[in-house]
Amino acid sequence: TSNANSGASNDAYATLYQRFRWQVPAEFNIADACCGRWARERPEALAIHCEHENGAASRHSYGELQRTANRLSNLLTSLGVQRGERVAVVMPQRFETAVAHMAIFQLGAVAMPLSMLFGPDALEFRLNDSAARVAIVDESAITALLEARGNCPGLSHVIAVAGAAGQGDLDWTAAIGQQDASFTARITKADEAALLVYTSGTTGPPKGALIPHRALIGNLTGFVCSQNWFDGDDTVFWSPADWAWTGGLMDALLPTLYFGREIVAFQGRFSAERAFELLQRHGVTHSFLFPTALKAMMKAVPDPRRAYTLKLRAVMSAGEAVGDAVFGWCRDALGVVVNEMFGQTEINYVVGNCGSYVDARGLRHPAWPARPGSMGRGYPGHRVAVIDELGQECPRGTPGDVAVHRLDVHGEPDPVFFLGYWHNDAATRAKYTGDPADSWCRTGDTA
Repeated sequence: TSNANSGASNDAYATLYQRFRWQVPAEFNIADACCGRWARERPEALAIHCEHENGAASRHSYGELQRTANRLSNLLTSLGVQRGERVAVVMPQRFETAVAHMAIFQLGAVAMPLSMLFGPDALEFRLNDSAARVAIVDESAITALLEARGNCPGLSHVIAVAGAAGQGDLDWTAAIGQQDASFTARITKADEAALLVYTSGTTGPPKGALIPHRALIGNLTGFVCSQNWFDGDDTVFWSPADWAWTGGLMDALLPTLYFGREIVAFQGRFSAERAFELLQRHGVTHSFLFPTALKAMMKAVPDPRRAYTLKLRAVMSAGEAVGDAVFGWCRDALGVVVNEMFGQTEINYVVGNCGSYVDARGLRHPAWPARPGSMGRGYPGHRVAVIDELGQECPRGTPGDVAVHRLDVHGEPDPVFFLGYWHNDAATRAKYTGDPADSWCRTGDTA
């Protein structure tokens, strides 16, 4: 591809890119990949370390995550949730949020993460558009959800978590406590829907992007590369990114659990000082910090390594350009060259940088260096180009639309693609240029 030969003679990019081949099984379920297998192999391993801004803290193993998810799957089954039906999850970073996703996935249903910051109107639109029958919500959003519920006739059950207890139809603790801790997970196809994530709706009503189980596999090359191979037994991940957002769910929570590592879940407002305290207290080695967070941290603590003991080995950033000042500060003050990344809900984690990689012998090597002002290169497995209105690749230096091809450089299907927009075939067709089996998916972003 055009990326493979872009200044790659002095680094490992071309080799990594050309040699990579996707391995996507016909049957795949995110819950089993991120929890079930670890619960079977090493149930006592720490999965989620929760911390609340009020000082409360708890630790949860993969075994506990699986047992609790089993109970919730049984509860949802008793409420009549069927394969493919949508279940809304309206909660921040907390143990129950991860449980809810695992339970919904292994049931073969579709999780619909919704931000706790949504008001009644935003919730009402998404609940009605998705025809969600069940919502799981905590104290952060119960008031807005109950206000929206009056206009959501299809929403038959509200499961109230923690501080929302007594305000829903069922209380989480009591309801799942009555359920069996064993559950036979559904066998799902890799192409079956797992998530329904609504776009921001900046150019019209929000569109629900239907994400298949295989999309997690499609995210993994970008995650691994942007986290400088995410290796080591001491690996701990933390990000302030909301788990209701693609960046928090697909770039933080799910890939960390996929590799059987520990993720820190912090429930509370972001502040620069608190971010540094979390990084130090939990020995965080890998993180996703969006540019606004990095800017706040740079302004508040210009020389962090004098004030904090940090173990950071990789930082990914996305959402907007990092900028030269923040890029330099990360390199000089944090001691980590930030790896910028680009993607979107429909085709996530497709372009970015990688500081180092580990070969088959376990030896670490430089990968491809991040360059200030550049979003990076197409990650292995993704054929990325800048195309014109006709779907032709633009000459170098000519602005065009960033696009990802359905097929990788070897002609094999790229698993990162969404299934389409929920009940909006016209918008789905408009996203692509070319023959359906041999087409480009446009991001809508110019480069």
